[in-house]
Amino acid sequence: MKKVLSIALVSTMALTAIAASTKTAQAAVILDNHHVQVEAGDTYKDIAANAGVTIAELEQANGREIGGFDLIFPGETVTLPGATTQVATQQPSTTQAAAEDTSYQAPAQQATQVQAPAPAQTQTASTQATTQTGTSQGTFKISFYDPAVLGSNMGYSGVAANLSVFPKGTTLKITLSDGTVLIRTVNDTGTFAYSNPNQLDVAMPNNQIPSYGVTTASVEVL
Repeated sequence: MKKVLSIALVSTMALTAIAASTKTAQAAVILDNHHVQVEAGDTYKDIAANAGVTIAELEQANGREIGGFDLIFPGETVTLPGATTQVATQQPSTTQAAAEDTSYQAPAQQATQVQAPAPAQTQTASTQATTQTGTSQGTFKISFYDPAVLGSNMGYSGVAANLSVFPKGTTLKITLSDGTVLIRTVNDTGTFAYSNPNQLDVAMPNNQIPSYGVTTASVEVL
């Protein structure tokens, strides 16, 4: 009788072991493509085998120490490596979509269109400068002075003018009323010229100053 009971007990234990082994082989409940739920008897080895990955990959996907002791509990969710791989794969896809989006080129084209009028404006300014060059500025009162007599070393190539009319460095063609033509560069402003915008004081040696009757001249900007 004892022998029969022993055989029955051994058979029961064997069946229990087989049942437990069968349950462990199921390796957790699949929640979705990238997550499973641990059931009693599951191990990282079983879950990795059923997912077709290595234990190290499964440990890495769940932030565990690779090669360490993987303690898991029923009801716990385990992430499969496929979830991490898919996220990494999607990132180049997003970058590529942004690179292929032609709308990003719109600002560059817009900037080109806005800048296009700039050369035209430059050309207009250049045309205006050309138009002013050589144009008559009208008739001006003329006086003469000798810089050397005044103790100045500025020479005889200059002319004093009201600087608000002719800035320093402006080259003038001065045609005197007797027909004499003088080319002078504005380099100063004298007392008379400063107080009278239509007055020019021409530098000239005393022995070359025209007669008193020459008091006006037509002026052009060169």
